[in-house]
Amino acid sequence: MRSRDEQDFEERRQQIIDGALQVFSKKGFEKATNKDIAAASGIGSPGLIYHYFKDKGDLFQQVVEQRMPLLQLLTHSEEEMMGKPVREVLTVFAKSFLRVMENPTSIALMRLIGSEAIRQPHVAGVLNRIGPSRSIGFLTRYLEKQISAGVLKPVDPRAAARCFIGSLLAYLVTREVFLQPDAQQLEPDAMVETTVEIFLQGVQFYATDAI
Repeated sequence: MRSRDEQDFEERRQQIIDGALQVFSKKGFEKATNKDIAAASGIGSPGLIYHYFKDKGDLFQQVVEQRMPLLQLLTHSEEEMMGKPVREVLTVFAKSFLRVMENPTSIALMRLIGSEAIRQPHVAGVLNRIGPSRSIGFLTRYLEKQISAGVLKPVDPRAAARCFIGSLLAYLVTREVFLQPDAQQLEPDAMVETTVEIFLQGVQFYATDAI
């Protein structure tokens, strides 16, 4: 059981993460200052941030990892998911991927990160290590394991992982960035179910009970 000091430390840490999420979502990584983050977090001094995080890059990483549902899932359940059936894993993965839409601030952060990543390669590198590289890596390893076990057809797991995530990303972008009416009318659960079904029709063997 955590001591009171440990609880206070973690509560303040989460307070700063929430404040930083607001600032990063409005100003982006480069323009966000410690003064802005301290004000949004309700802490007295910008210097206190360095008591809880190594630098702004470390804080940015913690914001993305702890406030993006898919990365939270992988942090806590990656090894457990490796042993579960394909349909279950793909469904849980897809639902977690799309849960970002439940938080408007996270959506705003995603938009700004995307635009900054195009303009600033070092921001793209940081983001890639935190998010895309990790999520694609997990799905690639999982599909590779299922292919080796004879559950799925022998396709390139790297390409298959990107095909699956690409469908979800296209839905997310057309709904939340381009605000397409038909995408906004399409419920996330329907998108998840259809994506999983179409993907499995392409990669599963016809006669298998392992899916």
